Amino acid sequence: MPPEWAPQDRVWMAFPRVGNTLGDDAPSADEARDAWAAVANAVSGFEPVTMVVDPSALGEARRRLTGEIEVVEAPLDDFWMRDIGPTFVIGDDGALGAIDWTFNGWGAGAWATWERDDRIAGFVAERSGAVHLPSTLVNEGGAIHVDGEGTVLLTETVQLDPRRNPYATKERVEWEMWRTLHATKVIWLPRGLTRDYESAGTRGHVDMVASFARPGVVLQHWQDNASHPDYAVVRQVRDVLQEATDAAGRSLEFIELPAPETLRDHDGFVDWNYANHLVVNGGVIACGYGEPAGDGRAAGILADAYDREVVTIDARPILARGGGIHCITQQQPSTPPPFALPVIERAMRQDQTTDRYA
Repeated sequence: MPPEWAPQDRVWMAFPRVGNTLGDDAPSADEARDAWAAVANAVSGFEPVTMVVDPSALGEARRRLTGEIEVVEAPLDDFWMRDIGPTFVIGDDGALGAIDWTFNGWGAGAWATWERDDRIAGFVAERSGAVHLPSTLVNEGGAIHVDGEGTVLLTETVQLDPRRNPYATKERVEWEMWRTLHATKVIWLPRGLTRDYESAGTRGHVDMVASFARPGVVLQHWQDNASHPDYAVVRQVRDVLQEATDAAGRSLEFIELPAPETLRDHDGFVDWNYANHLVVNGGVIACGYGEPAGDGRAAGILADAYDREVVTIDARPILARGGGIHCITQQQPSTPPPFALPVIERAMRQDQTTDRYA
């Protein structure tokens, strides 16, 4: 699986449709539609976007999306493309592959339906021309993060969740990470953010907590207010990461992404974070929370980490529904032209003694 900063052909998304996540009233529904569209329109300034739209939502989608965005129809239950869509990989022959994880509504949540969503990964695989690669592991794209050199971050409370994979062991999960992603090193984080364990949460998706900025360097959500329960969580995660090494044997470096100042909303302690961002060709689409100082500081950190332009989108309507900008998007990596493969392989062999790929 290429890292998220590798060249991309496009970003896939799914447009909100009527259902539990959208909202109970017209203003709430419009808020969600506008937020998803704002992300799509921002991404389209950097690279192509394909939006999967339920037939019932075509009119709402076309009113909000720029003409540059490709719209394709498919029945949906929900619209978190990172989780219902495939995870793209590149084969040894340079072919595009699409891992179709088994999806069961984030651990068979009582509020979730997934009969249609479980087919979206296969649909996207076919539309993208990728080789369809099914997996029996119940997993979601937001529950993994890779460095492109064989390291993957997982969370014990997700892949080992008895409502997802009741018979799984770490060894079995690690084997499946190797089979599907060619990950040779798994770093197991103990848990995710506090709010993610409420009834509509994912029970610990890693993309709300930490992500690789480059091999050996982790961007980590950081809560410095001791009154917030995530104050202890981020330190527990840091303790594990500090003891870990990656696939190349390196100890990890850290870039902290300080949390916004807001601690609570009407439902309790917030999970607002800047770790849940999308890297695109030449840019980063970052979560914003209506806090100029905090949003600006995070944008500066992300710009320095990736050396790319940062566009900040108000993500509060997305976070209120259970995720962030990374959660509603899925990048499709570019595949190398066939003639380039021997050059890439030769360069990698020559570079095996260093800490980077050529």
